[in-house]
Parts: sequence; C-alpha cells; structure tokens
Amino acid sequence: MSKIYQDLCQLLPSEFVSVSQSDFEVHRIDKWHAAADPEVVVFAQSTEQVAAVMRYANEHEVPVYTRGAGVGYVGGCVPVQGGIALSVAQMDEILEVNTGDGVAVVQPGVITGHLQEAARTKGWYFPPDPASLKECSIGGNIATNAGGPRCLKYGVTKQYVLGMEVVTANGEIMRVGGRCHKNKTGFDLTTLMCGSEGMLGVVTEATVRIIPHPETRAMLGASFVDFTRAAAAVQAILDAGILPSALEITDAFTLAAARDYLGEDSLPPGDAYLMVEIDGRVSSVKNELEGLTTLLNELGALRINEAADEAACEEIWQLRRDFSYSLKHTGLTKLNEDIVVPRSKLVELVNFARELQEDTGIPVACFGHAGDGNIHTNLMVEDYTDPLIKKRADAAVDKLFTWVLEHDGAITGEHGVGLAKKPWIKQALGSVSFAMHQQIKQAMDPKGILNPGKFLD
Repeated sequence: MSKIYQDLCQLLPSEFVSVSQSDFEVHRIDKWHAAADPEVVVFAQSTEQVAAVMRYANEHEVPVYTRGAGVGYVGGCVPVQGGIALSVAQMDEILEVNTGDGVAVVQPGVITGHLQEAARTKGWYFPPDPASLKECSIGGNIATNAGGPRCLKYGVTKQYVLGMEVVTANGEIMRVGGRCHKNKTGFDLTTLMCGSEGMLGVVTEATVRIIPHPETRAMLGASFVDFTRAAAAVQAILDAGILPSALEITDAFTLAAARDYLGEDSLPPGDAYLMVEIDGRVSSVKNELEGLTTLLNELGALRINEAADEAACEEIWQLRRDFSYSLKHTGLTKLNEDIVVPRSKLVELVNFARELQEDTGIPVACFGHAGDGNIHTNLMVEDYTDPLIKKRADAAVDKLFTWVLEHDGAITGEHGVGLAKKPWIKQALGSVSFAMHQQIKQAMDPKGILNPGKFLD
C-alpha cells in the first residue's frame, strides 16, 4: 500500500479511505473523456475530516481533487496528477430550511433536486436548475457557478449563495458571508468561491437564499419556419415587457434528430422551435399566456402548443430533455460546448455553425437558453477516438471558440473551464486578468495542491 494511504488511515477511520480499483474507476473521470487514476480516494464525512486531509496534503505537498457528484462536462475533477480524490458526496445533509430567514443550509453533497424538493414542501423555491439537477450536487454547482434554463429570470448559482464554510489549502476552516441577504463586509469572498472550480478551497457547507415559490406556471411551445424568425420572437417577447422564467430555442438539426428518435409527429413542422415558460400569480400568468399566444401568432408561429397546468408543462420540458437523448441516438459523439453570445447575435451564431458544418463536414446542433444567449453548440463527431477525426473536431472547436470570443461572447456559461477549455483560457481572460487569477491562486493555495493541472497551470 502507498504511504499516502497508510498515513490517511492513521488520520481517518480506514473505511473512509480506499485504494480499490472500483473506487478508482468512479473517481478517475467525469462526463468528459479525460481520465486519470488518483493514488487514494477519501470519502469525507465532516468538515473536520476535510481539514485533516488538507493539513496532511499541504504538509506533504500532495495534490487534492475535490469531487461531488462527478457529472461535470469539462474534466474539472479529473485527478490528472494523481494524489487524493477527496469525495464530499457523502456530506449530503440538508441542515436547515428556514423560511423566516429565507435561507437553507446544506452540505456540499446535497443533490440540487433534493434541495428544491425540501424548499417546495414549505412553499419556497431554490431557483437554480441545471439540467442534471436530479444528480448534480450543490458543491459542484458552486464550483462551476452552474446555471440552467431559468437563469433568464432568476440568475445563476452565485446569486443564491449567501455564505459558506470553506476549508483552505492549509487545512484552516474559514467562514465567508453569512445568512443575511445584504452583507457588505470586506471583500466578497463568497462570490469569489463561486466558479473557482476547486482551486481555491473546499466548500463544506453553504447557506443559500430561497424565495417564495411562484403560485403557478404555464408554457408555450411554438414552431417557426426557420431559426431567424424564432430568434426575432425571443427579442420581441422581451421588448413587449414580458420576462419569462425560461426561454429556450432549438435549431433544425436538433429537431430532425428528435423527429427521428421520437417519431415524425412528435414535433410540429418547422426548422426552429421556441419554448417559453412564465410563472407567477394565477391571474397574471393567465393574462400573460393569452398575450404571448397573440404575439407569437403575429410573429409568424406555424403552430403553438399551450401548456396551462403542471402536467402539460412537464410534457414540454420532457421534450426539451429528449433533445439530448435524440442527439445521442444519432450514434455520433456529442461535444457539448456551452458557449455564450450576446443575445442579439443568436442568428449570427447559428449561421456560423452552419458554415462550420459545411467547412468541416461535422454536423453542428444548436439549442439552449435563448433568453441569456447561452446556446449549447454541439459538434456531432463520428468517432472521437480516431486520431484523425479528433484532430479535425478539435480544430473545429478552436474555430468556434475563436469566433465566439471575437463576437464578445464567452467560452463557457455553465460547465466551467476544467481541462476541456484550458487551451483557450488565456485568450478568453486576457493577459492581465489571467495573471491576476494566478496571483489569487498563489495567495490562497501557495503550494498549488488544490486541483492542479487545470486552467491556471
């Protein structure tokens, strides 16, 4: 057995420390294709255990890769330099749901959907809703500043994190923020931790904001002859003074894949599809639904499906979830790029995607969060394990990211940088900002043991 394993078994109960091949298999990879074995896996049960691991790692300069549910898309938790895979998945208690203060206190391994359910039982709401909410954890949401379809109205994870407990690189326990909804005391270290991708500390507890749950919701699914008209409808809805909770758009390639997977009649005719969700009081939602239907008809919608109750809304959302399964059904490997562009450039993005497809021969499927410009641009690759095909696909991704940055966009809106987007980080941040990131990292992790090998190296 390795010395690290033996040492950690002296610090922690041995049943929480593993060198089994089955645990290595789970902790060597996330949803991306990169993989690397750790030297040991630790299943932390408490903040004190995390602190003990970090004190040991800091003293012996052992890399630590914190991991939650492991459903990231960029290789963010892959232990590329071995060391310790520190799992906080078993720290999964909802410690408090307090409607009087409008907060919930949770451990990092709590599944996002479970927190939503706990708040809902009290008539309250935790709005962040990544597509993987039934399996992703709060710690991972904080690490990547996760988003989701309802970001248009409600914002991303960082808007809901009021405070947290963090174990630092040297094993100290730090409290940042608190449970007050307004707090301007010192630097905003709480927000700094959101999106830090495990490189600045280990979150062991989070105090998050919850809000009253909307009384009801409703949805519209509208098909259009092409993407340009659907994108114009997005802006027209907002210009009409309507702020939907979600506003999703889908292109022709994705629709064709969905019809092949679900059946030709599963979707109305047209080469673009728009999903609009609204929520609020019953009377206001009823009026907005009627107004939206009229507006979309005026904008040339080919067909509109109304969903006026919970069950009908879920049918439309299930269709949205089925888009991903439809693309997988093609048999192609989906390179899921969560790029963002200013909303006014949605049509330019999709036109560029069509040109990229023609130039490279790689199909490109675009769908996602039209309201905030976060369009998942999926390169559908025949065999990514083939070195020649991989080289061509990687070159296509480079063209995509270069175009996005040249058009005031961002290379990631939800998934993070991790390993997948590391080659473009300096271009995305700029030299001064990148250097500042490195200085912050040096100040908070001087020995570079937290998630090394990722985008700051």
